[in-house]
Amino acid sequence: MDDAEARSDATLLEFKEDRALTEMMRLRVSSLQRSGQKRQDGERLLLPHEAVYRLDFPTQKLKFSRWYFSLGGYGRVTITGICQLWTPDLTHLMTRQLLEPIGTFWRNADDPEDSPLKWLEADMQEFGERIAELAKVRKVMYFLFAFKDGAEAANLSCSVDFTAD
Repeated sequence: MDDAEARSDATLLEFKEDRALTEMMRLRVSSLQRSGQKRQDGERLLLPHEAVYRLDFPTQKLKFSRWYFSLGGYGRVTITGICQLWTPDLTHLMTRQLLEPIGTFWRNADDPEDSPLKWLEADMQEFGERIAELAKVRKVMYFLFAFKDGAEAANLSCSVDFTAD
């Protein structure tokens, strides 16, 4: 079977930043700071180096295949899935809604810029499989991306490859 035939049942989904939800979460943090209030018990507030991303599923019958990510420069990116159908305009993000394991990939500052990224393969495999499972019951899924140690959203490309289940 040639590559074109092998890829005919593939679905490559790219993580897209949800700027509106990221801004809404940042407003929640600044509102609490201005009013001097504390977060609700168990509430997860967005940190300055985090942003909300989403995957839109065109079909619900997916099987995880592999990750594709690239990062210009160096740094660490962690991806945390949100398991609930989360609507931040109506409810606050709670820590119990965050999935385990998280996905992490990185390039150290002393690594050459063209060196391959490092990642925890077993965790990334399990994380991809959990995303495919959740895709069976939803059309969109949200994620928290954390950029650390010099990583920047502008230098990131991240997608997941699925095949038809």
